[in-house]
Amino acid sequence: MTVLTLIACLSLLAWLWLTLCQGGFWRTDVRLPPIATDGPRPSVAIVVPARDEAEVLPLSLPSLLAQRYPGEARVVLVDDGSTDGTGELARRLGAVPGSLPLTVTSPGEPPAGWTGKLWALRHGVELAGDVEYLLLTDADIAHTPDSLERLVASAESDGSGGYDLVSQMARLSVRTRWEQLIVPAFVYFFAQLYPFRWSNKPGSRTAAAAGGCTLVRREALARAGGVAAIRGAVIDDVNLARLVKRGGGRTWLGLADQVDSVRPYPELGQLWRMVSRSAYAQLRHNVFLLAGTVLGLTLVYLVPPVLTVVGAATLAPRVALPALAAWALMTFTYRPMLAYYGRPAREALLLPFTAALYLLMTVDSAIQHWRGRGAAWKGRTYPAPAHQEREELREQPPCADGPAR
Repeated sequence: MTVLTLIACLSLLAWLWLTLCQGGFWRTDVRLPPIATDGPRPSVAIVVPARDEAEVLPLSLPSLLAQRYPGEARVVLVDDGSTDGTGELARRLGAVPGSLPLTVTSPGEPPAGWTGKLWALRHGVELAGDVEYLLLTDADIAHTPDSLERLVASAESDGSGGYDLVSQMARLSVRTRWEQLIVPAFVYFFAQLYPFRWSNKPGSRTAAAAGGCTLVRREALARAGGVAAIRGAVIDDVNLARLVKRGGGRTWLGLADQVDSVRPYPELGQLWRMVSRSAYAQLRHNVFLLAGTVLGLTLVYLVPPVLTVVGAATLAPRVALPALAAWALMTFTYRPMLAYYGRPAREALLLPFTAALYLLMTVDSAIQHWRGRGAAWKGRTYPAPAHQEREELREQPPCADGPAR
């Protein structure tokens, strides 16, 4: 039992560290402040990359076209080689009287070294004109009518000169049982890797954003090298935040109250692909980080419930008690995220099972990469550029115990 006791105590120490010293990652109170209405706002272009999004576009694009923004604003939708009529549908949706001006364009297939989304974003940014801010938002994200104003107001209102990047993690769908099991954990694990408070702190090495909703100053983006500087990145949002922060900009990331994803993931396979397509990229395509993540997941999420049961069954309190304490901390830190998603607190007991699924998704992501099918999305597969891999290794986040995004 000595070895099991040691493992249980290591797991408890890991949870004490995560709970107390990991930037309060488990808290869900990092939100945009209330709007201060004090006159006209700076000009904004909303850039929406879209590839085969005809199913969700009627639920998302009208919300952007209906923004109540006290300033100049326009929407640029970039049709990234869609085959389902996305561009034509967008033009029809944009013909509603009173909508923001809409431009629908297509840049053609991306050149070598570019991901499709970033090639589309680059094209949209170029067409945006001479605006002060760019709102980069995905085609499956719906916004309340004052979303744009709240984002710009937050970027402008900070007393230290404002933020160069303001990003919200959209609230994902949790209608089906699989979504309820996996989605809150997805956001919880992301926050564990990139604690919002650390990311929002000037001078901190941690930087992150949520690609579904990111407002960025055009000047800050240009100073960082523009979209071309991250042209091959599969995880574009985190890399964009790093670029802006590295260029001296201030960034902010929080949970959304009025920005929602309208894309459903009713089946496990769809959620599995959502996670596994970028999980190994999150680990910099590095086998040592993969091994460390598997060990970390096992120690942090699987050991507590397993050794709690083993210790109780063998009447070994030295094993059961620290394992149970670790499990209690796990449950305690997960409950706020469940509450944010409107889920009952009892579902926190299922987190070890969900973590085991994420472990398998991460390993599957690496296997698919080794087979040449990594980072596959909507008919495209992106290899990992060697130079980018080395660069991102130097930017390893402080914590790698949680599952990869």
